[in-house]
Formats: sequence, structure tokens, C-alpha cells
Amino acid sequence: MNIQIFGRSKCFDTKKAERWFKERRIKYQLIDIDRYGMSRGELTSVKTAVGLAALINEKAADYPLVQYLAYDADKFEKLLEEPKLIKTPVVRNGKQATVGYAPEAWADWE
Repeated sequence: MNIQIFGRSKCFDTKKAERWFKERRIKYQLIDIDRYGMSRGELTSVKTAVGLAALINEKAADYPLVQYLAYDADKFEKLLEEPKLIKTPVVRNGKQATVGYAPEAWADWE
């Protein structure tokens, strides 16, 4: 497995995801999404796996702005520009991905 966790240092669910993988001795790479963001390819891969709506953080300050963008392509570009709008943690394993704390899905990856 090649696990990547895109998260925030102050995100409780990101910390829970890290702990879940540590307890099972599964190696992972933690990426600070606010500092490094996600590449277009990474975000596209996750969007394909979970859908665009699942990626958008409803609690973000700019959520109303994204909500009223007419086209999904515009919403996608906004997520690329402003990683603070992406719900965390985003956990990737190749083409598989989850958004939020999802240990049931991760257990199936083992």
C-alpha cells in the first residue's frame, strides 16, 4: 500500500486517521494540505473516487462562494487555488480515496 494522508495539523479527524494507520503499522505519508495543497492530478484522482461534492468543506469560510459557482469545473479550480476549502483528511491509496475519517473503507484496503 502507498498511503497518502492530506490533512491539517489542527484537524482532529486527521490525527485520528494517522493514529489508525500507526496502530496497524501501515506506513503513510502525511502532507499538510494548507502548506502544500494538492496537485491537479491528485485532486482529479480523488474527485474521481469520491465525487466533487464530498471534497468541499461546508465549514470553510468561503463555502458559500463555492456553493454558488455554477459549474463543477469552476468549483474544482477553486479547490485547487484554495486548499482550505478541501475537507480533511483526504486519504489516498493509488486510485482509491476517502474524505473524512473512514476506517471501514481503509480496512478493506489491507
